[in-house]
Amino acid sequence: MKLRTRTRFPGRRARVGIAAATTLITAIALTGCGVGGGGDASADADTLTVVVEGGGKAELEPIADLYKEETGTTVKLVELPYAGLYDRISTELSSGSPTFDVAALDAIWLSAFADGLAPLDDLYTDDVKDDLFGGLVTEAKVNDSFVGMPVWTNSEILFYRTDLFEDPTNKADFEAKFGYPLAAPTDWEQYRDVAEFFTRDTDGDGQTDLYGTDVKGAVETEWLATVSQAGEEHMVLDAESGDVTIASAEHLEALDFYTSLLPYAPSGASQLDWAGSQNLFYQGNLAMMRFWGHAYRATPDDSVVKDSIGVAPMIAGPAGIGGVPGAWYLSVPTAGAKQEAAKEFVQFAYEHNDLSADTSLGLVARKSAFEAKSGEAGFENYPALLDTLNAPQTLPRPATPEWQEIVDSVLVPMLQKAVEPGADNAALLEEAKSQIEAIIQ
Repeated sequence: MKLRTRTRFPGRRARVGIAAATTLITAIALTGCGVGGGGDASADADTLTVVVEGGGKAELEPIADLYKEETGTTVKLVELPYAGLYDRISTELSSGSPTFDVAALDAIWLSAFADGLAPLDDLYTDDVKDDLFGGLVTEAKVNDSFVGMPVWTNSEILFYRTDLFEDPTNKADFEAKFGYPLAAPTDWEQYRDVAEFFTRDTDGDGQTDLYGTDVKGAVETEWLATVSQAGEEHMVLDAESGDVTIASAEHLEALDFYTSLLPYAPSGASQLDWAGSQNLFYQGNLAMMRFWGHAYRATPDDSVVKDSIGVAPMIAGPAGIGGVPGAWYLSVPTAGAKQEAAKEFVQFAYEHNDLSADTSLGLVARKSAFEAKSGEAGFENYPALLDTLNAPQTLPRPATPEWQEIVDSVLVPMLQKAVEPGADNAALLEEAKSQIEAIIQ
């Protein structure tokens, strides 16, 4: 799974231009080689080609191996970088002659690609829907059809340093100051108290070297989770009605809480993204971070906190726990040459979803697959993911083709201004509302 930290996507108008301009180029390219430069896989009846982003390839490999063993069909996993995968899928769907049979799509791409994807409605039985988190079922349905089957999902959860939380002196001092026991925080108020408590100079040189938390200004997802925690049912906009909601009271409450943590976070919040946050935590500079659940199993061996990491569900706001599902879906192109075979593999991947648990990212999509591993050593992050993904306020991002443009040109710049001293959060949200209304017109 890619955590977007560097590459920005082209805007809506730019993407339209790219699609048109590359149709001819693609047509020429297709005469020579298929996806990944490996030839036209569709010509081989015993091979299915699946395009996937780097982190997702490892997730699918054990399923592909079993599929070959049981059916004799080879599943060729073609790995592409995150932005390259988007561009390749966009180009080939526009061409009407995709050289892949299945694509692994980031959740936020489903709306943009829905017109070129085959309906998977017959795969969504009641049993299937009951075994998937509500947000994923909602997200998979675009224009009244299910266009993707979740293959793995993620969410931010709470990470904290157990060496700090279990220290007897810290426990006594915290309870004396705040009047309740020190423990992994469960709500906004507790999170702010703990963040304040651990922000300190630990070596006596007069400089703060331990911070209670981080504040990420260069990515939008963590603030969006806070928006849902505040009680907003339509983060940023209601894609169905077209109403832009970003200036609502819930959005402002969330932004005010988010920026209230700045005194307990390292400087430079406007440039802090996922990679930067991870480094700060693994280097021992943060007492807590809210981060994607896969990071628990991906902690580097040389991290000073490797053996001192606790995990808990995402914190709750006034409306309860809320996260943003980070799901990927397997989809089949409408113009694909092997639609039925491709759908059979998508169904097989769903049925054997548990095989992905033991991969490097260790992520699955089905509730039952999470639950089966929840009691095992090394999967201590699974109960926290289950609680967060099952929470009613864990809501998907708006289903709009313009979502990436909204993120890149409005949400991230707005957050970067909000984490600067003296920011007027209400004014920033009103400005963002006008910008988004112009985009979706």
